Amino acid sequence: MTAAEPTTEPEEEESAVETARRQLERAAAHLDVDEGIVERLRHPTSVYRVTIPLERDDGTREMFTGYRAHHDSVRGPYKGGLRYHPAVNEEECVGLSMWMTWKCAVMDLPFGGAKGGVVVDPKDLSTDEKERLTRRFAEELRPVIGPMKDIPAPDMGTDPETMAWFMDAYSMQEGETTPGVVTGKPPVIGGSQGREKSPGRSVGIITAEAVDYYDWELDETTVAVQGFGSVGANAARYLDERGASIVAVSDIDGAIYDPDGLDTNDVEDHDETPGMVSGYDAPQSLTNEELLELDVDVLIPAAIGNVLTGDNARNINAEMIVEGANGPTTSTADQIFENRDIPVIPDILANAGGVTVSYFEWLQDINRRAWSLERVHEELETEMLRAWGAVCEEYERNDVTWRDAAYIVALQRIAEAHEARGLWP
Repeated sequence: MTAAEPTTEPEEEESAVETARRQLERAAAHLDVDEGIVERLRHPTSVYRVTIPLERDDGTREMFTGYRAHHDSVRGPYKGGLRYHPAVNEEECVGLSMWMTWKCAVMDLPFGGAKGGVVVDPKDLSTDEKERLTRRFAEELRPVIGPMKDIPAPDMGTDPETMAWFMDAYSMQEGETTPGVVTGKPPVIGGSQGREKSPGRSVGIITAEAVDYYDWELDETTVAVQGFGSVGANAARYLDERGASIVAVSDIDGAIYDPDGLDTNDVEDHDETPGMVSGYDAPQSLTNEELLELDVDVLIPAAIGNVLTGDNARNINAEMIVEGANGPTTSTADQIFENRDIPVIPDILANAGGVTVSYFEWLQDINRRAWSLERVHEELETEMLRAWGAVCEEYERNDVTWRDAAYIVALQRIAEAHEARGLWP
């Protein structure tokens, strides 16, 4: 594929809220939805801002800011991750909570969208400090969370251990063990088998389905994965096991490339061994930017948001893009890919395995009955294929992009729920 000349003017960065609202409006244009419902969905139900005091290991005290955004709960309790990152802010949490609403709806899960976090670099915290911060954050959010209200989960900078502390702090204050208050916990205290690998696994499942949709052979398909962390590594390994050729992967420090295909089980992911990817003995080393522009069949951006922009979209040589990260493609890049007939399979479908297995975990916690890993995998594949089928139907019926098709499915389900419940006077 021959790429066109790149744009000369840099693209202005687009916030998560702006992107989410733009995508909502595109979907609404294809549906007969009451404008009042669309207007309601442009805004969060509520945003909570809390101040978290932390005693550092040296005895000094420091104040941190935390957020929890609730977007929409018409279909069920709020659901979404908690991230520890210096760039956390109210607008980001609102935008990400909107994406969670769409993601839960496209998967037909009985949840609404939420997102939150603390403005902190977790690398600057000792393990003890992170635990104290998490426990106090749980207490500050206790009035607005709960297994039937709002169910947090891990995100950037948090992990199963963080969720264990959070659940324990909530349970101690409530006076009873409440495993269903969070998902993404260790299995020994009510977590689900397969939860950590589920976002990457769903990216692999959807990629394989998209390859089949376009009548490609998976064992003849080349794949580049930007971001060989928990999502990218598991997507790559899933596809590798099924015959695809993973020719390039990257971590924060750089990328490796082998046109004959990498052994994804031999390359440790960034979460397992930081620096392992860029330090791996491969035929070629590349930058992350160069990986994005490789001539491959499938590109999976699985690291951070806004990596495919108006500045580089014309240089992308992949035949298809499957979004592993949340919001890796800006609206400008989306338009360029649409004009170039490059299909983009959206994040709210592709990486929805995380929230789907979180739903399984929530069910297991409510029923106090654990599922086997085999059952989790079977149920996840069933749900991903069902969602893929619904999106395919809209894609073909409306002659729209894959992203628009996914949003049409989500918005239709949310709008129907709002119509059925009505408006509290």
